[in-house]
Amino acid sequence: MLYQSVKHHTVFSQIAILFIIMTGMTVSSAALSASGSTARSGGKLFNTFCVACHMQGVAGAPKLGNSADWLPRREKGMPTLLKHAIEGLNAMPPRGMCSNCSDDEIQAAIQFMLDNS
Repeated sequence: MLYQSVKHHTVFSQIAILFIIMTGMTVSSAALSASGSTARSGGKLFNTFCVACHMQGVAGAPKLGNSADWLPRREKGMPTLLKHAIEGLNAMPPRGMCSNCSDDEIQAAIQFMLDNS
């Protein structure tokens, strides 16, 4: 039997979903860079790269709109938040899977989440 337990099924499902999300984000990144736009808004970047994890709180990601999730991060300040987003932290990959995002664009996405939480 492929699934020995419900726990195994859950872990397998989470890994499969994460793989699908990451694959889709790579395609989205290529599409955005091909569009030739120079400055992308924080909201556009959030809806393309961040929404998959930050809307549902996947792997401990702070949820958009949840001020309690964002308060301790907000207190650390933008330089720390930006550093963590660029380098990656815990389950978050470096640059949130947006390899072609500039530091300013990443900061705009962070600011979008802060402003909406």
